[in-house]
Amino acid sequence: MSQIAINTSQNVNISFNIAGVGERMLAFIIDLLIRVAYVIIVLYVFFNIFDLGYILNGLDQWSVMAIYIVLTFPIYIYPLVLESLMEGQTPGKKLMKIRVVKIDGYQASFGDYMIRWVFRIVDISFAGLVGLISMIVSKNNQRLGDIASGTAVISLKNNINISHTILENIQENYIPSFPQVIALSDNDMRIIKDNYTKALKVDDRQIISRLSDKIKGILKLEIDPTKMTERQFINVIIKDYNYYTGKDN
Repeated sequence: MSQIAINTSQNVNISFNIAGVGERMLAFIIDLLIRVAYVIIVLYVFFNIFDLGYILNGLDQWSVMAIYIVLTFPIYIYPLVLESLMEGQTPGKKLMKIRVVKIDGYQASFGDYMIRWVFRIVDISFAGLVGLISMIVSKNNQRLGDIASGTAVISLKNNINISHTILENIQENYIPSFPQVIALSDNDMRIIKDNYTKALKVDDRQIISRLSDKIKGILKLEIDPTKMTERQFINVIIKDYNYYTGKDN
């Protein structure tokens, strides 16, 4: 599964799995079924429960069409409204655990959802082939609406193991060094471990140094570099956090 690296407003790179074409199609089908159900219910209420069909008698074709458009209007703005209210999700996307995000790391705005909605007209043309082809050939499985709005659809499913979490194996006789780590949150530690692990893989000493300095600044620690290297310091911080919060394996 392809990934996308998003640089957040805190200048932290976070990698997400791109939602697959199959996941997006299933989400679309779920949303389509919801909209179809809405139309059936509304028309049933209009014609059978309130028996308002007589209103259409004697009206010209355009007036009848206008009434049908008013009755079914919510299905047309369904993706725009729900993505805006649900922060990039619709019921279909929520069930499939996928979400629309901005590639630049910022929260997608109403304008971004609007652009995606407008381009949907093009994407669903020719039985949806335009959008399908665009997702297949684009780098981040983007349909035309995504490309135009600078968004992508990511997967929120957690395909992770212990190496991707804040958990760290520590020995029973482990002696912690920095009780100040309790000032950090689980999210802080997750970001620290994720970035540290990535930096180690490519031996990015600059990232390791910046990460070490950041931790020292937050916890107000002064470490003698002759007694503990930056890598040793970060390793100890991760283990200490697991020790004090009881998140040992």
